[in-house]
Amino acid sequence: MNSAARTRNTTGAGNTKNTTSKAKTKGKGRGKTSRLHTLARGAAAVVAAGSLALLGVVAGSAPAGAADRQVYVALGDSMASGPLIPDITGPLACGRSTHNYAHVLAARFAVDKFRDVTCSGADTGDMTSPQELSLAGVDMGTAPAQFDALSADTTLVTLTIGGNDVGLVGVAQGCATLNPFATPCRDTWTAGGVDRIAQRIDAFAPKLGAVLAGIHARAPLARVVVTGYGLYIKPNGCWPYQPVLGVDANYLQGSVNRLNSTVAAQAAAHGAEYVDVAGPSDGHDACQAPGAKWVEGYVPTDLAAPLHPNRRGEANYGRIIGDHID
Repeated sequence: MNSAARTRNTTGAGNTKNTTSKAKTKGKGRGKTSRLHTLARGAAAVVAAGSLALLGVVAGSAPAGAADRQVYVALGDSMASGPLIPDITGPLACGRSTHNYAHVLAARFAVDKFRDVTCSGADTGDMTSPQELSLAGVDMGTAPAQFDALSADTTLVTLTIGGNDVGLVGVAQGCATLNPFATPCRDTWTAGGVDRIAQRIDAFAPKLGAVLAGIHARAPLARVVVTGYGLYIKPNGCWPYQPVLGVDANYLQGSVNRLNSTVAAQAAAHGAEYVDVAGPSDGHDACQAPGAKWVEGYVPTDLAAPLHPNRRGEANYGRIIGDHID
């Protein structure tokens, strides 16, 4: 600015050689006044620029702070809630443990806000509607729709769902037998060449797709991580330690694997991330020794629900999911 001003003044002086002395006097007065005004305007501009810069720093820091705030919402069924693993939090009938994988993740990432609404018995319908609760056949009221926990500032969502839509635990319970000569339950579920469990899994797929779309709509900034289910029983089982025939052990775990593949496909199709927990569970199924298994069998040897992850399993699921998030 000062250089440009000096150039203009030099040019102006050359053009005033033929003017009257009065004009020269007036010109000199105006030049001094102009220079004072220029300096004043320059000082004001510097002050204004500094003020704007300061405001910019203050204003810019607010969104950055907001972006750093971590709000984590855990959705899902009993595989995520950890029933009968001490300590219980939330509605008793939800069987929500303070040592489920969601709590492991919340502690690992030191989130600012944590909402765990996982609940035993939940299916895809309970994401948008209240869930009717019961315990040992006794009415325990309702749990709010799990989507009520979602908000526009949610940054992370985990989801485990599908087991109750398909009814896998009930199917597994019906397959238990101590008779080595019993008719495999697989034959019942695949009578006539139609695998009815596979049909249920296929029917579940669009329901999961709708759930994932609903999460994105309610929490558009969130990273959505969907898990599969674990390895419950090794190939050919371990009858009678786990009272299910070898052929049925393969059928049951095969159905779990089919469900996991469906979950993975829907996650990929709806902007979510899939985490496999079955593969890393190899050697930790219900056939293993109490200190090694991550899931309980038909008769638990640890504080956990039958055919569900124990505390060790939830801790390892949390580690696996956390490593993926990292």
